[in-house]
Amino acid sequence: MTGWWQGAAEVVGRVPPETTQRAVGYPALFVLVALGALVPVIPTGALVSSAAVVAFHQRSLPFGVLPVFGVAALAAFAGDLALYWLGQRGVRSRGGSRWLESLRGRAAPERLERARVGLEEHGVLVLVLSRLVPAGRIPVMLACLLGGLPLRRFARGDAPACLAWAATYGLIGILGGSLFSEPWKGVAVAVALTVLISAGPAVWRRARGNDR
Repeated sequence: MTGWWQGAAEVVGRVPPETTQRAVGYPALFVLVALGALVPVIPTGALVSSAAVVAFHQRSLPFGVLPVFGVAALAAFAGDLALYWLGQRGVRSRGGSRWLESLRGRAAPERLERARVGLEEHGVLVLVLSRLVPAGRIPVMLACLLGGLPLRRFARGDAPACLAWAATYGLIGILGGSLFSEPWKGVAVAVALTVLISAGPAVWRRARGNDR
């Protein structure tokens, strides 16, 4: 038995740390980002930026940040499609659904109206911008649902939106990682930037409202 444990320890010791991090980190990133598309309390942008910082500092992995982009974009896409499908069920149901009501509660009427107008003028291209604007995703998704946009057409517009979103927050992570030699400092900067980007527009709107 002792020999077996020693052999197992030797095998684990020969596995590069980067391989272990990829085996654990990428599935975790996928699950958390996909859940974040369904549950708004998960800071998905900060997760992607932090993962990009860690990948940036793994110098033995050429193009190590690219898998972070791919996993984050795929997870965001899967989460969006799941949420849209659940919303469609609510639209088709006479009594609605808790998912549809949750979307309605997260979309202010004026933002929903702007999303509806944008959808009429620019089609599914507005999905790309909605993913990059803080709190812009849900009003546009709800406008698509209430407008009867089929799931397949929504997916065609949401795919490039998720790619652009993942690339944006991944680049924020690369920026944070390039400023410091210690990964934790880069993570701290990346998280601070994502929080600033997410909270900045709301703070600005509240300040303008107080001035008026």
